[in-house]
Amino acid sequence: MTLRTIPAPLGNLDRFDVGARRVERVVVRSDDLAKRVLRLESSVGEIGIRFDDERRLRDGDVLYADENLVVIVGVEADELFVIRPRDIGQALAIGHALGNRHLPAQFDGDAILVRYDPLVEALLREQNVPFSREARVVAEPFRHAHAPHGHE
Repeated sequence: MTLRTIPAPLGNLDRFDVGARRVERVVVRSDDLAKRVLRLESSVGEIGIRFDDERRLRDGDVLYADENLVVIVGVEADELFVIRPRDIGQALAIGHALGNRHLPAQFDGDAILVRYDPLVEALLREQNVPFSREARVVAEPFRHAHAPHGHE
């Protein structure tokens, strides 16, 4: 199978003129968005990408295009809790509890997003924190903080 290596995406579908070409999605997990090196299978063969800087793939990035086909990255939805604390006190309490569990979180407006975890669900129910469970495509991978710290 052919390996095509690209230094960076050709653009993103939100600004890329597809025209009448067929669009093929190569599905990746959100964790793959954090990787500097990826090899993805497509109908045109294997596509390799290697970032030498801080850039990473995003949902909709164009990996290949010819006169008939555009190959894009499609990020698989994650099963998430969308947590909507009632007030700042509840937000601080739940943020502290999630931090003590070293769970990576993201923010979407007034909502806290964390991956599904039955222990987190029990915590949210116990503390009567409003939440929903949703499948969502995240723009950024969930990452742990890299700041060194200790528990004295």
